[in-house]
Amino acid sequence: MTREHLDRLLEQALLADDHDSLAQRLYDVALGYSSGDVSRASILVLAAEEWRAAGQPARALECFQRAVEDGGESIIDPRAGIADTLFELDRPDEAREVIETIRAEGGATTATAHTVAETLVAYGDLHAGLDWVTQAVLASDEDDPEHEALLRTRYRIRVDLGLPEDELDALVS
Repeated sequence: MTREHLDRLLEQALLADDHDSLAQRLYDVALGYSSGDVSRASILVLAAEEWRAAGQPARALECFQRAVEDGGESIIDPRAGIADTLFELDRPDEAREVIETIRAEGGATTATAHTVAETLVAYGDLHAGLDWVTQAVLASDEDDPEHEALLRTRYRIRVDLGLPEDELDALVS
């Protein structure tokens, strides 16, 4: 499967607002997938995100777990999706354990750190979200495609916390 093929599938589903069908199609593709431009894990992560958009977090959790088991490359660590889905399923202790495992292993990509930060903020832990996004900003550089988004997320969290502007906030364009 090529990236272009995936993009067409996603575009069609967005136009039709049919997340269920796309999730099932991506899942089926992933199960029978052997090789291509995109890893099986990435396809499973996309399927999981579509299951979540379709209001089926249990199916999403299964896809995220399969992506972890697959071990292939993905833009974000599928465990970040697992944590977010566990929060959605009202299993916050398990979600925090997954997040702590990601932190303890180190080396999270900026996209993964951004996802974790947004998850923590969405579920009320602004301080932990700020910590994650700040570490990601400090680890990234201006060439990183996530850099500007990280700065904006960090700024938004700091405003929500009532913190004064700092030198990193001044970089937001």
